[in-house]
Formats: sequence, C-alpha cells, structure tokens
Amino acid sequence: MFELRRAQDRGHSRHDGLDSHHSFSFADYYHPERMGFSVLRVINDDEVAPGAGFPTHGHRDMEIISYVLQGSIEHRDSMNHVSRLEAGEAQRMSAGTGVRHSEYNASQNEPLRFLQIWIEPDQRGISPGYEQRSVARDASGPNLELLASGDARNGSMRIQQNVDLYVGRLGIGESLEYAVAEGRRVYVHVVSGTVNIGDFSLEGGDALTVEQEPQFVVQSTEGGEFLLFDLP
Repeated sequence: MFELRRAQDRGHSRHDGLDSHHSFSFADYYHPERMGFSVLRVINDDEVAPGAGFPTHGHRDMEIISYVLQGSIEHRDSMNHVSRLEAGEAQRMSAGTGVRHSEYNASQNEPLRFLQIWIEPDQRGISPGYEQRSVARDASGPNLELLASGDARNGSMRIQQNVDLYVGRLGIGESLEYAVAEGRRVYVHVVSGTVNIGDFSLEGGDALTVEQEPQFVVQSTEGGEFLLFDLP
C-alpha cells in the first residue's frame, strides 16, 4: 500500500530570515493526519537567509539529524561542540536529558538550505551526544548510502532508535530495488530531481509512504536524490 504526499500539501512558514516547509505538524502548522509516520516526527525543509538562523534553544529526548543541501551551517551546543557543516554533510544530535544549541547560516552572502529531521528515540533520559559525517556526492551508479542507523553499521551515525536512514541517488535511467522486512514501514522523501515508484512520479519535496509491501523499485528517468527511512 502506497500513499502519495505532494510537496504543495506541506505546511509553510516564513519569518526572521527562515523559509520552511513542514512535512509533518510543526510549530504553528497543525494537521491531525500529519503528526508523524511511525517514529519519524519531523522533516523540515529549511532555507535560511545569509546571517540568519536559530538562536540558542533547548531539546529533550529526540534524535535530531540535519542534512545540508546548500551553503553551510555554523553549529554550537551545550556539549561544547562548535562545528561547521558544508553541503553534503550531516550531523546527528541526541538530545537525551537535555541539550541547548544554535544553528546559523555561516555565510553573510549565500543562502543555506538543509533538511531538519526528528526521530523519536526508543529510550528516554540518555546522555546527550553529537556526531558529524560527510555523505558521498560522487558515487557512480544507483547508490543507497546508509546515513544513520540504530547500530552504527557501515560507518553510519548512531541514533537511539531501530531506524535505517539512507541517502539514495539515481542517475538518468537508473533504478534500484528495496526489500522491506516483515513488520517494517518505509517513508521516501524526494530531495531533488524526479523519482518513480510504481505508478507514482515524485519530484522535490514529494513523499511516498510504503506499508505492507515486501519490496518496491525506485526508478529515475532524469536523475534524482531521495531519503529513504526504514521504520518500525
């Protein structure tokens, strides 16, 4: 069973140099049928004006992943991490018992665009943690790279949940097949380009939920990038 979610149906907010599209209910955007999918709670597509960003604020008991698509992020947190993430890099922050942090556009001239992802943890009250890594940008052929997982295998970032998060890329005319384990659900979010799954054609910002399907094929006639969440 598949459910298509179009980009134009997402929530939208714009203020203080931030232009954001919300795949799920967030802040002032509320949709009773878009409160999350499995343990996936937030996907925000944020565009941040030069010099703007998110002042210091706090979180608890949430796995937060940021994936930079354009520009660079200046990150600071209460765990004494000061870092800069460029396009093609990602960070994982486990809020646990509590963490305070800020995220700003590191440039005074260029816009920043990144995806902010929240995943509900399977255990509360853990010690906060931080991790950062690059995502391969030049892989050839159909590529599905494990970005984050519950067991940190294959060099992925470790999250406190039984979730596998992949970054997928397809060139022109390429395809790949994904097998879904029994009892699992999948959420596909298209980052850019065009992706086809079954009878559905998805473009940037579109998403597709997958339930009770043993496998599916992802194709692209024009090339595309997507995130694939394998969820409990």
